[in-house]
Amino acid sequence: MVATYWQAGRFQVDLTEPKVMGIVNVTPDSFSDGGVYSKDVQTALKHAEQLVREGADILDIGGESTRPGAAEVSPENEWARVSPILKEVATWNIPVSLDTRRTVVMRQALEQGGVDIVNDVSALSDEGAVALLAEQPDIGICLMHMLGMPATMQENPQYQDVVKEVADYLSERTAVCEVAGIERRRIVLDPGFGFGKNLQHNIALMRHLDLLLKQTDMPLLIGISRKRMIGELSGEANAADRVYGSVAGAIAAVARGGQIVRVHDVKATVDALRVWQVLGV
Repeated sequence: MVATYWQAGRFQVDLTEPKVMGIVNVTPDSFSDGGVYSKDVQTALKHAEQLVREGADILDIGGESTRPGAAEVSPENEWARVSPILKEVATWNIPVSLDTRRTVVMRQALEQGGVDIVNDVSALSDEGAVALLAEQPDIGICLMHMLGMPATMQENPQYQDVVKEVADYLSERTAVCEVAGIERRRIVLDPGFGFGKNLQHNIALMRHLDLLLKQTDMPLLIGISRKRMIGELSGEANAADRVYGSVAGAIAAVARGGQIVRVHDVKATVDALRVWQVLGV
């Protein structure tokens, strides 16, 4: 039976109702907002405050863009971007997620304090990441599937059976964590829409989330907000114009069993979920 809560640091996140994770990018090359919120600390914090007012259940803060074709950022630069934001939001009464794939950045954030969740697109594959998180008794973890690396992952990705292969990978990474002593109550899984997957792969994953849930028996976090797949389906080339398509995608994800949706447009998503929960079938 899929868990009904997620142990996320200071918080137990109730998964019996869908949760909205609000995205706070402090990257100058973000695909979704063009770096508008990375100008300075106060701009990023005002955006985070707005997401909380709009109903975000979790804040996800990232200092490295992992969009297709993104250039790597040094760990030093990544930490310099996120550190002052994390220090401030740590005092807020909301679960704080750090979006990073680097062990050194995870360690610095955990030592500074205030981080409740590590959201890793590489599923803790960086050397030392699993051991580091095993030392933490309650920090939540999101393990994501990614085929390849951000710079090249969209160069003709290939699968025999994308749903099975993603489920197998996420199950294997969960097992690695469990062997290291990380309890399942701390883990949620992300299929990695758009991370080494073309439109047909993404559609297959969304249509068969029930199979992912059945095979992994773990809560699912879904991140499709403003992504290329939304643009391809809606015809909107500009990421900022993909709000309506993204909200529809979030509803589809929750309807198929996703417990958490990671989004840019918090208010629109929260409002739509409230209405769907009452009127949906």
